[in-house]
Amino acid sequence: MKRRFIPMPFPLAVRRSFSGRGLFTQERIPKGSCIIEYLGRPATAKQIKENRGKYLFWTSDRNMIDGNIPANAARFINHSCAPNCEIDIRKRRVYIFALRDIESGEELSYDYGEEYFEMHLAGSCRCVQCAQ
Repeated sequence: MKRRFIPMPFPLAVRRSFSGRGLFTQERIPKGSCIIEYLGRPATAKQIKENRGKYLFWTSDRNMIDGNIPANAARFINHSCAPNCEIDIRKRRVYIFALRDIESGEELSYDYGEEYFEMHLAGSCRCVQCAQ
C-alpha cells in the first residue's frame, strides 16, 4: 500500500502521561494513517556535532532538525518499547504513522531508536511496557 505523506486533521491533545507530558488522540485513528509531521528548524553545526538534544531528529545522513519549537506538537510523542506509531522520513521531512488502529484517548508513542535510547533512556525507560 502506498503511503500518503499528508497528516490528517486528527484532534490531538497534550496531557499528563506516565512519562511526563504526552500527545493523546481524541478520536480513533485507523492503522496506516499519517497522524502528524514532526516539525523543526534546521539544527546548528554545533547541535549536529554534539548530537545531544532531546528534540533533535536526523532527516538524512547529514541533515538534522531541532524540534524544540512551539509549532511542533509531535515533540510530545513519547518513546515506547511497544509503540502504536512509527516514523517515516520523506524528502527530509519526518512523519508519524499509525502502526495499528489507535483508540480515542490513547497516548501516541514510537520507538526513538537505539542511539537515542542509549543516550537518554538506558536504565530509565518509563514506557508502559518497561514500567510493568
